[in-house]
Amino acid sequence: MKRYQTMTERKNTGPKKDQMESVRGKILKAALPDVPFDGWTGAVLMRAAKSAGVDHGLARLAFPNGARDLAEYFLADGDRRMIDRLAKSDLASMKIREKITFAVRTRLEVDAANREALRRASTSLLIPPASGSAAKSLYNTVDAIWVAIGDTSTDYNFYTKRATLAGVFTTTLACWFADESDGHADTWAFLDRRISDVMQIEKSKLRQRR
Repeated sequence: MKRYQTMTERKNTGPKKDQMESVRGKILKAALPDVPFDGWTGAVLMRAAKSAGVDHGLARLAFPNGARDLAEYFLADGDRRMIDRLAKSDLASMKIREKITFAVRTRLEVDAANREALRRASTSLLIPPASGSAAKSLYNTVDAIWVAIGDTSTDYNFYTKRATLAGVFTTTLACWFADESDGHADTWAFLDRRISDVMQIEKSKLRQRR
């Protein structure tokens, strides 16, 4: 007589978390060469899965929402690589302005080889029904930056810091996408100006409160 599995047993027989992370990484790596030409599409996802030797059923399990999940995973992977690089940097010797500038620049530089893929991810996630994913991914990025540089705020400043940085990051990202200057010098100059503007606004607010 067949014995049906309990819910716990069914959960325990599925792919393990580490295994799924490995599957996602393999599919992303296989997809990246095609994304600049074809975008973040279901066809690219399935083609990448086949190239990576991943069963299509497992690929769908790894990315239930298809290409949208794959694009989100790509953005999250960039955040993780940024965090790793920042952890190895001498942030303690930097002033807050320098930390923010360095962190934003680092986030872009970790995907310098994938600039078109990043542009397409940013664009595709703005289109309904994926538009909520763009906001979530942006929040995750700016939150990761603040946490990585040591922010411990929990009050109103927690939200204002992230909202302000989101504005700086998105405008700098747009500049970076169009930048053809040597070493993206124009982008870094733009970033410096944006940070300066924000610092001046914050100083003005502080004077008004006094």
